[in-house]
Amino acid sequence: MAKDQLQVLNALDVAKTQWYHFTAIVIAGMGFFTDAYDLFCISLVTKLLGRIYYYEGHDKPGSLPSNVSAAINGVAFCGTLAGQLFFGWLGDKMGRKRVYGMTLMLMVICSIASGLSFGKDPKAVMATLCFFRFWLGFGIGGDYPLSATIMSEYANKKTRGAFIAAVFAMQGFGILAGGMVAIVVSSAFKAVYPAPAFQVNPVLSTVPQADYVWRIILMFGALPALVTYYWRMKMPETARYTALVAKNAKQAAADMSKVLQVEIEAEQEKVQQLDTKRGNEFGLFTTQFLRRHGLHLVGTATTWFLLDIAYYSQNLFQKDIFSAIGWIAGAKTMNAIEEVYKIARAQTLIALCSTVPGYWFTVALIDKMGRFAIQLMGFFFMTVFMFSLAIPYHHWTMKGNQIGFVVIYSLTFFFANFGPNATTFVVPAEIFPARLRSTCHGISAAAGKAGAMVGAFGFLYAQNGIGVRNTLIVLGVFNFLGMIFTFLVPESKGKSLEEMSGEAEDETPATRESAMEAGLEVRTSV
Repeated sequence: MAKDQLQVLNALDVAKTQWYHFTAIVIAGMGFFTDAYDLFCISLVTKLLGRIYYYEGHDKPGSLPSNVSAAINGVAFCGTLAGQLFFGWLGDKMGRKRVYGMTLMLMVICSIASGLSFGKDPKAVMATLCFFRFWLGFGIGGDYPLSATIMSEYANKKTRGAFIAAVFAMQGFGILAGGMVAIVVSSAFKAVYPAPAFQVNPVLSTVPQADYVWRIILMFGALPALVTYYWRMKMPETARYTALVAKNAKQAAADMSKVLQVEIEAEQEKVQQLDTKRGNEFGLFTTQFLRRHGLHLVGTATTWFLLDIAYYSQNLFQKDIFSAIGWIAGAKTMNAIEEVYKIARAQTLIALCSTVPGYWFTVALIDKMGRFAIQLMGFFFMTVFMFSLAIPYHHWTMKGNQIGFVVIYSLTFFFANFGPNATTFVVPAEIFPARLRSTCHGISAAAGKAGAMVGAFGFLYAQNGIGVRNTLIVLGVFNFLGMIFTFLVPESKGKSLEEMSGEAEDETPATRESAMEAGLEVRTSV
C-alpha cells in the first residue's frame, strides 16, 4: 500500500463485505439482467416473425430473408458498440452516476417501443423493430462500462473480482428469464388459441394472435429496468471518481462515510499534493498511456473481440444448430406458437444447466484462482469442445447421438462463462486509471461487440456458405487465438485499483518500470 493513499480509498479497499456491497450488486446487476434479456430474447422470436410476415406458401413455413434476419439480430449490437464508446467516455467526463440514469431510461423506452410497429406490412414492422433495437442497444452499451466501473470502485480489494463478476452473472438470469417468459407467453397463447401443425394446415397454423406473442416477449424487458431506476438515482457517486477525477475529497469522504458508516477524514490537501506531485495526468492518446497501458488495452480488447465472435454466434443461432442436428423437431410438424415454445424450452435448458452455473463458478473462484488462470482455462476448454463438435460432426447428426452433441455444446457455454465471458468484463474495470477507466472499459467492450457483430452476421452466411461443421472449426480457431492473446492481460487479484493503474505511486522512472512489470506480469502461481 502506498504511504500517500487517500484514507477514503483505503477505507474502501479494506472494508469488510457489507450490505451496501450487495445492494450495489443488485442495482448494477439488474441493468445487466435487462441487457441480457433484451439482447438474447430476439433469437426466441425470429422464426415466429418469419412465419407471420414472410409466408411462403404450402411447401415450408415462412422464414426471414437472410439479410432481414442478420439485421434484426445484429442491429442491437451496432447500437451497443456505439453506446459503449459514447457512454464510456461520458462516464469519465461527467461522472458515473449522472450518466447511469440516462442509459436505464433509454433501455426502458426502447424496450417498450420495440414491441410496437408503424404499419402492418413486413417492411414497416422490420424497420421499426430495427430502429428501436438500435437505440435499445445504445442504452445497453452504456451499462457495460458504467456498471463495471461503479462496482470496481465500490468494492474492497479482497473480493472485488467476485463483486464485479456477480454483476455480470446477472446476465445469466436475464437469458434464463427471456426463455421462461417466452415459455409462459407461448404456453398461454397455445392453450387459448389452439392451431394445427403447418403440415396439416399451413394457413391456420399461424393464428393472427401470434403477432402479440413476440411483442409481449420483447416489451417485458422494460420491467426490471424500470424497477431499479429509483435506486440507481439514490446511489452516491463513487469515491474514486469524486476524489481522483473531480478532485473533491470532502464530498468523497462525506459520501463514503454514509455508505460505510464510519468517520472518514476529507484530506483535501492530500488530493492537491498528489495532483501537483505526480506527472500522472496523461490522457488516452499519449505515449505515456501507450507505454504504461497500451498492451493491456490491446489484450483486453482483443480477447473480448475473439470471445464474442464464438459466444454470440453460439447463443444467437443455437436454435438453428439444434434444428440441424434434429434436437428440435422440423418446423412443418409444429404450429407457429408451438415452435416458439420448443425453441425457448431448449434455450432455457441450456441456460439453466450450463450458462448460469458457469457465471457463479467464476464468482466463487475468481479471487482464489485469479483472472488470468480462469480466462486461459476457459479459452482452452472452449477450443477443445468446439473441435470435439466439429471434427466428428457427421457422427453427432446421426440418430441417438444428439444428446452427446447437446452436452458438449453446453460445456462450451459453461467454460465461456466460467472463463473469458466473465473475466473480459472484470479486468478492464480494474487495471486502468480512474480518469480513463470507464473509457477503456468501453473501448474493450466495444471491441467485444464488434466480435458479436462478426458472429451475428458472419455465422449466418458461413452456415449457408461453408456449412455448420466448418463454421464450428472456424469458431474453435478464434477461441484458440483468444487463449494466445490472454498473455497480454495482467493479473489484478488482491491489488488495489491504484496499484494496478500506477496512481498509488509517484511518477519516477523506477516506478514506471515497476508499474509496467506489475502490469505485464503473468502469474503462474495463481
